[in-house]
Amino acid sequence: MEAPQTPEPTDIFLWANNIDGVKKELDVEFFLFNKNYTPYSTHFATDLNAQIKPLFLYDLVNFVNMGAGTGLTVRDFELSDGEENTLLRTDLAKVGRAETLIHLIEKERHDIVEFSEEEHEFKRVKGIVAKFTQKDAPEKTFYVVKAISQGQVLSGATSWEFREGKFGAFQADVGLKMPSDSQVLIVGKDIFVFNQGKFEKLFNYDYKKQALADQKVEEISKLYKLSFPDGLDLQSLVRERKKIVTKLQKMEIGGVTQEQALEYADDMKLELMVDDAGAIIIMDGNDLDMFVNLINEDYIVSEITGKRYEIKSKKLLDDPEGEPPRG
Repeated sequence: MEAPQTPEPTDIFLWANNIDGVKKELDVEFFLFNKNYTPYSTHFATDLNAQIKPLFLYDLVNFVNMGAGTGLTVRDFELSDGEENTLLRTDLAKVGRAETLIHLIEKERHDIVEFSEEEHEFKRVKGIVAKFTQKDAPEKTFYVVKAISQGQVLSGATSWEFREGKFGAFQADVGLKMPSDSQVLIVGKDIFVFNQGKFEKLFNYDYKKQALADQKVEEISKLYKLSFPDGLDLQSLVRERKKIVTKLQKMEIGGVTQEQALEYADDMKLELMVDDAGAIIIMDGNDLDMFVNLINEDYIVSEITGKRYEIKSKKLLDDPEGEPPRG
C-alpha cells in the first residue's frame, strides 16, 4: 500500500500573478476571533469597499509580484535564520490554532454567531480574518489575517470625536484603526508569513519552543501510562496549554516515576484518577497541569503551617556545608 502523497506547497508567485488578474472579481467576508480562537461573523458598510482590498490584499500581492523580479525566495519558517529578501512559509497543520480557526470557518460556518459588543466585548478580540472567494469559483478561497492591537481600539463610552471644528461624543460602539501592513496569508494548506512577530503572536507559535515541548511529550509518553478521552491526546493537549509548553522547556523527564507521582498526589490530597489498567487519567488541561506539576515536584506542604502550596518557580540549592548529598 502506497503512502499518501503530501500536497505540493503553493507556488506563491503563480498564485499572486493569478490573483492580480481577478482581484476585482473577489468577494470578501470578515470574521473576528478572540483570545480563545472563537470566530465571529461580522459585516461591513458599503462605504468601506474602496478600502478593503487595498488594506488587505493589494500590497500583499504587489509585494510577491515585485519579489518575483528581485530574487525573493520562499523559505520554510522552521528552517529560516533571518535571511534577507525571503518570504516565510509553513504548513497549516503545524500551526494548530490557525488550522482550527480555518476549519471552523470552512466546516462549521452554521455554528458561528455574529459578533456583538454587548455579548462578546471587543477588548477580547485578537485578530480579524478576511476570507476571499472567487465569484466564478466558490471553492477557490484564501484568507488574510491581521492582528488587532487594543492600542488601536477606541471605546465609544470613553472616546470623543472631533468634527467640524468641535469635540463631541463618539457615536460608535467601538472605533478601530485597521493595521495596513501585510501579516499572514493562508492559501490551501500553506501559511505565508509576511510579518514574523505578528504571526507568532497571532497564533502563539514559537517553533523552537514547541519543537522542544514535542520532544518532551515523546519522553513522557514512553515513561508514563496515561489515558485520554476519545479524540484527545497528550500532544494536542500540550499545544493548547501555553504555560505547559513553557514549563517543559526546563524539565528533566523521568526523575519522578509513575508510582512516585501517584504517592505524591495522595500525600498532597490531589484528585489524580487512575483507570483499571493503572494509567493516569487526563481528562482536560487542568488534569494535565496537575500531572506535570507532580512529575516536576511542584507541590509542597509547609512544615510550619501545614498548608499545601504549588511552587511557581524553583531554584536548586547547594547541599548545606558539611552534609553529604541525599539519595
